[in-house]
Amino acid sequence: MNTTSIGLNKQEAENLTVSLNDLLANFQVYYQSLRGLHWNIKGKSFFELHVKFEEFYTDSQEKIDLIAERILTLGGTPLHTFSDYVDLAKVPVGKNITNDVESVKLVVNSLSELLKIERAILNESDAANDEGTNSMMSDFIAEQEKTIWMLNAWLN
Repeated sequence: MNTTSIGLNKQEAENLTVSLNDLLANFQVYYQSLRGLHWNIKGKSFFELHVKFEEFYTDSQEKIDLIAERILTLGGTPLHTFSDYVDLAKVPVGKNITNDVESVKLVVNSLSELLKIERAILNESDAANDEGTNSMMSDFIAEQEKTIWMLNAWLN
């Protein structure tokens, strides 16, 4: 039998789990950067950004769980070690950032990197006829594009 229990081609599902694990690793690093931004932000934008970064990391935490559950649904195993995350991550790492503009730019750059990965997964899942992953990627992409627009409006 060349299909999974949910009716997808086994090889394509396996390939998707690799791609989704890459996204998972990038989200985990992004999440941790957001925690650091939340804790370390200073200056006149403190109150506004402290709350906003908490909103972002809470949302990321939910997305991390959705990605891991999708990997499991496809028959894979989600990565779960920091060494795996660091090895795979392409998102920029924020360390000791306290400045408002620098912190918001980090979020924009991170989301831009996540969007590249998500669009590649969307193409891959579309070719595999995987509507579950398609739907998740479409939702992530639409939301993150709007967030980038809003953050760029804040920066300008």
